[in-house]
Amino acid sequence: MNSEIEKKGLLLEMIAFSTVDGELHKREYEFLWIVAQELKINKDVFLDLFHQESYPSILKSEFQRIQQFYRLALIMYCDGVLHERESQAIQQIALGMGLNPGAVKRILGLMKNAPNAIIDPKILLKVFQEQHN
Repeated sequence: MNSEIEKKGLLLEMIAFSTVDGELHKREYEFLWIVAQELKINKDVFLDLFHQESYPSILKSEFQRIQQFYRLALIMYCDGVLHERESQAIQQIALGMGLNPGAVKRILGLMKNAPNAIIDPKILLKVFQEQHN
């Protein structure tokens, strides 16, 4: 992901998803800020994104789509409360990204049972690669 527009688009999507349950929790905000820092987005730009409308990003590679799905899933679990709207929304988003629904369900199940919802990146990729066979 190279362009500033792509980076902002990903963050906008994450911000929109983090408020699907009707509120933005402190832990969700902190996670979003960490992602923004990793993307080298300054604080003023980051704060401004909360006042912009979200447009879905078109991610070219499957790896980028898997990464974004996982980021969204982490947001879903970071407040400690799993809302039904979040669960439905993430599955719909993943479907829109062209990700395999079976792999998505497996990853969400693994995250639900993992401490802090974090799973090994190798397992994440392996689950999606298994669907290609």
